[in-house]
Amino acid sequence: MLAYAPAALLFLVFCVSVLHDRRKFSNAVVLGLAVLCALAAWLYELIRSDSTSGVVAAWSLLVVGAVAVLLLTYFLFVNGVRMLRREGRSPANLLSLAAALAIVGVVALLAAAVSVRNPVLTGVAAAAGGLALYFSFLFLCFVCYAFLYGRLRVRRKADFVVVLGSGLIGGSTVPPLLASRLKRGQDVHARLAKRGGSPLLITSGGQGPDEKLPESHAMADHLVAEGFPAHLIRREDRSTSTEENLRFSKAIMEEAKPDYRCVVVTNNYHAFRAALTARRVRIRGQVVGSPTAAYFWPNATLREFAAILVDYKRINVVLCSLIVLGGVLVWWAVR
Repeated sequence: MLAYAPAALLFLVFCVSVLHDRRKFSNAVVLGLAVLCALAAWLYELIRSDSTSGVVAAWSLLVVGAVAVLLLTYFLFVNGVRMLRREGRSPANLLSLAAALAIVGVVALLAAAVSVRNPVLTGVAAAAGGLALYFSFLFLCFVCYAFLYGRLRVRRKADFVVVLGSGLIGGSTVPPLLASRLKRGQDVHARLAKRGGSPLLITSGGQGPDEKLPESHAMADHLVAEGFPAHLIRREDRSTSTEENLRFSKAIMEEAKPDYRCVVVTNNYHAFRAALTARRVRIRGQVVGSPTAAYFWPNATLREFAAILVDYKRINVVLCSLIVLGGVLVWWAVR
């Protein structure tokens, strides 16, 4: 059982960290490391038992992993084609297809390195494989913890519900994606009101160059048309990004009530990254998500993951450089 000690310790660190602040990406990484250590300990115990079960388990994991990679590649390719047909050929809509092609490229490179046994190719394949494992691990951590974060209940009372804006159709009409946020915002507001509070709802979003009015105004009009009381709505109409949404909404809340608590509403694929941003700008509150169309979710999730990698670019550049250095050392060893 001593082999499971690292996993248990990491899980304890994860629990304490979540209780302190659930809005940290390090929570996702620590949870992923705990699971990885538990899996390694399980395999170690099986192999040490000198039974065939360890070998069977190892081969089973390899087979399951290979099948999972094939299924994932197929799913990403199909989703990428669907995104192009439904949403157009913008760079942001190419992420699913690009991820599928990247997986195929790495697998092909590894197969070529094994077949050809060229030192340079072996070093490049080692670096590419290491980078693929690194980003795959981070992505799994992100997806699993984002799923968990979205299911953690907001138990405290709140003084404000902040709904983050998005683009408008035709420059003035609330699209289905934004309508789902507003519906979730109404539901959260009603739940908080039942607890005895009287929260205000802030619609947050400025006016884009192709929009006829600020997003926050269109959002407020949509809410009023749905029967939401107009006197409970405040509008933040200067922001152009998620960080500005939160900073400018924070100023409104602090002016009205310095010791405020809030709930921020966005779509489910965006909730965890919005929570990371809320922590960075020191918003006192949690983030909840609204449903998103199934075909849109994979590409949007990849976009959110890429944005988080950029947010932590320094540590990622350092670790990726070490992995590439490892590939150079492999080349040096086999040349």
